Amino acid sequence: MSELQAFDDRLSALIANLSPASRRQMAMEIAKKLRARQQENIKAQRAPDGTPFAARKSQPVRAKKGRIKREMFAKLRTNKYMKAKGTANDASVEFAGSVQRMARVHHYGLRDRPSKRSGEKDVQYEARELLGINDNDLNKIQFIIINYLK
Repeated sequence: MSELQAFDDRLSALIANLSPASRRQMAMEIAKKLRARQQENIKAQRAPDGTPFAARKSQPVRAKKGRIKREMFAKLRTNKYMKAKGTANDASVEFAGSVQRMARVHHYGLRDRPSKRSGEKDVQYEARELLGINDNDLNKIQFIIINYLK
């Protein structure tokens, strides 16, 4: 572990030597790549570790005719709601605005009311991890950092 700490300290020093503008550009590139990866995972209905999302609860037998169900989180994964931000010190992917609450409920598997005007009681949602990093993402981040240090 100590040999990795020395490497990490050296890498941090090299990144600190970059100008703030190039660090911001690097962070923005990392954030955009991570957002694209998260969008792919959400589209494929799987968590960042590769496990599939918990299935939707079954709907009543006699539902409205002609209603077409969309896949889960179709709008949530758009660039309008999933923001990539990069500063000189960090890179982040987050949900923006009004969808943050819904994303938090599904990510952690919390209780929530399906609709504000709904007469239904609170519903316990299954945990569906929407954002996260896996080993493949870390490798891509390292590749981007190395390219900026050349």
